[in-house]
Amino acid sequence: MKKYKIGYTQGVYDMFHIGHLNLINQAKELCDYLIVGVNSDALVESYKHKSTVILEDERAAIVGNIKAVDKCVIANTLDKVASYKEYHYDAIFIGDDWKGNERWKKTEEELSVFGVDVVYLHHTKGVSSTSLRGEHDQRIKG
Repeated sequence: MKKYKIGYTQGVYDMFHIGHLNLINQAKELCDYLIVGVNSDALVESYKHKSTVILEDERAAIVGNIKAVDKCVIANTLDKVASYKEYHYDAIFIGDDWKGNERWKKTEEELSVFGVDVVYLHHTKGVSSTSLRGEHDQRIKG
């Protein structure tokens, strides 16, 4: 696979788990410098209509302390053209579970104008913050 100078990935990273770590490590293998955007609490609320378990500053501290992460930023938009204009990355990394999704097809088209590749990385099946939250809630209800 192609090696990029600057890579970018973005997510909520709530209840950080092995799937998050796998995605970040895969992304770092493909670029010299990896920027990771952690979605702000307000952004998550705006599109998921629920609050995070872990607050944005704590999520950013966790992600920023991962060896593979060169820079961690709080992301206030899902607009990847806006993030490109701010960080000037060569590639954006996303899990392959999003491949074929209409929003990501549109993102591919929008970023291709700037010569940015959308790279789909292996998604760790069977783990997500949403499923962990559900398991946690079930345990509490008992």
